[in-house]
Amino acid sequence: MGRWGDGEMSSAGVGWGTRGVGASGVIRVAGGLRLVNCAGAGGKYTNAQIDDYAGLPRRRFRWRPPVTMTLRARFSVGGEQLAGTAGFGFWNDPFLMTGWRTPAPPRALWFFFAAPPSNMALAQDVPGYGWKAATIDALSPAVMVAGPLAAALWLLRRPKLRRRLWPRLQRAFGVDEAIVPAPMELWHTYVIEWQTDLVRFVVDGESVLETARSPRGSLGFVLWIDNQWLAITPDGAFGAGVTSLAQRQWLEIADLEIRHDTAYSR
Repeated sequence: MGRWGDGEMSSAGVGWGTRGVGASGVIRVAGGLRLVNCAGAGGKYTNAQIDDYAGLPRRRFRWRPPVTMTLRARFSVGGEQLAGTAGFGFWNDPFLMTGWRTPAPPRALWFFFAAPPSNMALAQDVPGYGWKAATIDALSPAVMVAGPLAAALWLLRRPKLRRRLWPRLQRAFGVDEAIVPAPMELWHTYVIEWQTDLVRFVVDGESVLETARSPRGSLGFVLWIDNQWLAITPDGAFGAGVTSLAQRQWLEIADLEIRHDTAYSR
């Protein structure tokens, strides 16, 4: 189990690490931590992050279901003013952000925020930006079958055909998403219950997403706020970059706890 409350972390064997890239940092505040991105950044990438997997091979990532993550969090501003991406949960760090590993398709279950011009339209009828609960498992066996079809749809860009077949691709890639209605600038309690056959996202005691699309494998915990954006949509749009921050922005957390929950063991 890992826990952070009242400004202290009880690691219980968890290799927690805090890191800052560019004009960013992680600072202690009363009752918890604040992850800060400074204004400006001059077009350079900035990221404040906490994780428990830096330097580890993916096979040694700590968390597998059944796991429950709980924390309280708030942001400096609401989602309409926040820039870049931010969030917390579990993933496989597929993009070499904390040391060398073989690049891999993404696996994740997390509360995830992305601001325009980000547009990651992975779930049909759910916006590609905003504050969301989300899952993805692009390493599932079904992807081996769905991959060629996804590539064909990407190249053909036929909206009617794509709309009819996209739900099948979404299932194959383990994607499920729901908008989180909670105002981001206010304190809320966020919970992820990760079981082998079910993932449940809860905000202030209310379920916002319950899905059977439960990622497999070992994943690491991550919590971050940065200034990057990514656009990748089923109709072939692609782009990436960083945003120059007009104002200082931060993510504050308290009472972080992650535990292997034997109540769900089978």
